[in-house]
Amino acid sequence: MSDKRQRARVQGSWAKPLPRQPRPTVPTSSSVTPGANPPSAAWGVGQSQSMFEYQQPAKAFRDVPTEKVIEKQGGYEISHGSSGVSRLRLIPGFLPPEEADWAFSKLLAELPWSQKTNYREGEAYEEPRLTCWFGEVPYTYAHSTMEANTQWHPLLVTLRDVVEKESGCSFNSLLCNLYRNCKDSIGWHSDDEAALGPQPTIASLSLGDMRVFSLRKKPPPEENGDYTYMEKLRVPLTHGTLLIMEGATQEDWQHSVAKEYHDRGPRVNLTFRTMYSELEGQRPRVRPPPQH
Repeated sequence: MSDKRQRARVQGSWAKPLPRQPRPTVPTSSSVTPGANPPSAAWGVGQSQSMFEYQQPAKAFRDVPTEKVIEKQGGYEISHGSSGVSRLRLIPGFLPPEEADWAFSKLLAELPWSQKTNYREGEAYEEPRLTCWFGEVPYTYAHSTMEANTQWHPLLVTLRDVVEKESGCSFNSLLCNLYRNCKDSIGWHSDDEAALGPQPTIASLSLGDMRVFSLRKKPPPEENGDYTYMEKLRVPLTHGTLLIMEGATQEDWQHSVAKEYHDRGPRVNLTFRTMYSELEGQRPRVRPPPQH
């Protein structure tokens, strides 16, 4: 007999469906008489309340705050707390376009840019940006130091003068960052080194392509370092914009410039600050490296 006919016989005559089993009848409430034994738990009767009983959540439901955007010129009090008031001042177009264009091309070409090596948990890594430092005091973070440099570029001196006039503060130091493209970034951190003193004022001047400056409020101790429910801000920094951070901003907030997923041209960021050599090392902690 051929294989084909044999399979046909098996399927046609021997492979018969199994007989149907009678469906069990679940007693209804009318068939249960007082004093009778409760129905068998095998059908789930009598267990439904314990199986599907609603329980109050251990933690109250919380909404994740919506990220707020700051893009118009003005002063903003972003938080009030035991540390004091955290304030931002945003001035788009602080430098006119022609001056900003000239300053950007000059600094991009003439500053001594280099890539800094930092350390995290004993591992060395290259920062995803280029930097240079000017000031009479060395600048240390992430177990790495940028040596003092008093040879200010003449254009930086001019820019410092106009920033001081606008901010009402005097600055003796400057950290310059060059974000070469969309892949360059700086992770979450605060500018809270001991040598900056309490509640420092940081003035940040942006030149070149737009990048988003993000801020997030530091969580209280009961949140155990969880930033999920903390306030978040987003500040687009365009060519020639000046951003001034004041008050308790460095104590109560972190900031970052994240990587982006579309093309960006170079951006030069100048962060003017005041350093105090006599305060260096007073705090028992060391600033960790920015998270990348």
